[in-house]
Amino acid sequence: MRLMTIASGSSGNAGYLGSERTHLLIDAGISRRRIVQGLEAADLKPADLAGVLLTHEHADHVTGLKVLLKKDPVPLYATAGTLAAIQKKGMLDDYPAERIHVIRGGEAFSLGDLTVLPLSIDHDAAEPVGYRVTYGGKSAAFLTDLGHATPELEAALRNLDALLLESNHDVRMLEAGPYPYPLKRRILGDCGHLSNESAGRLLSLLCHGGLKQVLLGHLSKENNLPELAYETVRCELRLTHGKGEAEELPLAVAARDCCSKLYEF
Repeated sequence: MRLMTIASGSSGNAGYLGSERTHLLIDAGISRRRIVQGLEAADLKPADLAGVLLTHEHADHVTGLKVLLKKDPVPLYATAGTLAAIQKKGMLDDYPAERIHVIRGGEAFSLGDLTVLPLSIDHDAAEPVGYRVTYGGKSAAFLTDLGHATPELEAALRNLDALLLESNHDVRMLEAGPYPYPLKRRILGDCGHLSNESAGRLLSLLCHGGLKQVLLGHLSKENNLPELAYETVRCELRLTHGKGEAEELPLAVAARDCCSKLYEF
């Protein structure tokens, strides 16, 4: 399998997951031009995509969708709630119904040689999901935009080979920052975003010897720093697993405005 982020942050999100034969775009929250440039970094073009999988309808995940679908009529996969929300924004006007596929959290489906499992999450969106994708006994997951992880979600994320995990904010930076109080409460709530500490605690539960790569993503521009996210998550891993095992886990921070390395596993 292969995994790459094209952009990951509060200002826009798009990522790639796939096998040698089947290629998926996760979200389209940046311009089509940037998406195309990102795919080119993996020697791909939009016509190679088997599908675009949406996590939810917020602007930083769908901004580039309408132009992308207009120029590249790729099959679209999303929950009923997400589709209804983006239809209200006019993003699917005149898009052929046969290219739109309704998915449900907890119900796996096949795309080429990939098995895709949408993961229901708690976020202030219509019907948001993350994704676990499996090929040839290997699994990777994209998980951002959630206020907390339920036991059911934790169970669905066991035994991964690679993971993109939200590490959105530092709690102290957020509390002391310029955001209005209601927005701070929203971000910190159970349907908001994972803090660095929360991401570290969740990763501590998921950490195992076969986990080959973790990318921390969806960092807030105003309320986080890449170095702070990295060190906080490492600290949580050390507290749970000890220094030796914690340091062995390959961990990196996904960039906000450029592609990550293309990870193969």
